[in-house]
Amino acid sequence: MTKLLITGASGLLGSNLALSALESGYDVTGWTNTLDLPHAPFQTSQVDLTASDQISERIAEVRPDVIIHCAALANVDTAEKNGALAYRLNAEAPAAIAAAAARQGIRLIHISTDAVFDGTKGDYTESDMPHPLNTYAHSKLKGEEAVAELNPDALIARVVFYGWSIVGKRSLAEFFYNHLTMEQTVMGFTDMIFTPLYVGHLAEILLKLAAGNQHGLFHVFGAQPISKYAFGVEIAREFDLDETLVSPTESADVGLAAARPLNLSMRSDKLCEALGLDLPSGPDGIRALKLAWQEGLREKLAAWSA
Repeated sequence: MTKLLITGASGLLGSNLALSALESGYDVTGWTNTLDLPHAPFQTSQVDLTASDQISERIAEVRPDVIIHCAALANVDTAEKNGALAYRLNAEAPAAIAAAAARQGIRLIHISTDAVFDGTKGDYTESDMPHPLNTYAHSKLKGEEAVAELNPDALIARVVFYGWSIVGKRSLAEFFYNHLTMEQTVMGFTDMIFTPLYVGHLAEILLKLAAGNQHGLFHVFGAQPISKYAFGVEIAREFDLDETLVSPTESADVGLAAARPLNLSMRSDKLCEALGLDLPSGPDGIRALKLAWQEGLREKLAAWSA
């Protein structure tokens, strides 16, 4: 049985990835930060990734076959206000994990972000030059560079995703769902384009990559780009909520603490060719989100920390 270590196991991606891995027969260990998961259906430990000098020893204790490093300081505005912490978590911790995995012969998948680009061009591929606009993006790019240098056999996956989380407010889909179910007007940015993938579909792809021998940089995004406004409208329609509550808004009209890229449309051709797959469509992803809701995934995940 393959032993998988997931960092950031209490996060949106980490928790859904852990479930998919369990269903696929993996022996899962999850690392969390401050959120304890006493009722998770797998082994968990609280590990401080800012203590980078202890990471190698903690990995050796688990003895995994594969590490999927999901943990990050992902809140853009928080990272802008706490730059030193952002670099410790998003650059120094990945470097320590990559070095330890290389020394210990462990396969590593490092999770990065579409935000490394400035959003001026769109339709980005792995060969396009990154140009980060804010502290979060810059720290994540530094993490990519450290992983590539210290562990050339590692796979770096740039992603953006949505789904249900343990705390119920970690994804854009939850943001829209939570407000719309309370009949609250919510802004949807018409000028921000992204290429999201439902987290359950992302987890399946990451496990395929974990079982393979690919290395280097891969884009792992959805099949079609969409504005954040249109995404909110699609969520409203799928859940039979009032789509007129999604207010079309331009990002320049809102005082955001950190600069955001606008056009983050992405291409994942390299991934599709490597794995021989077709990406799920945007509607497929939102339907999968609703099916997971109908099957009680929100409640199941929330119960892990109860």
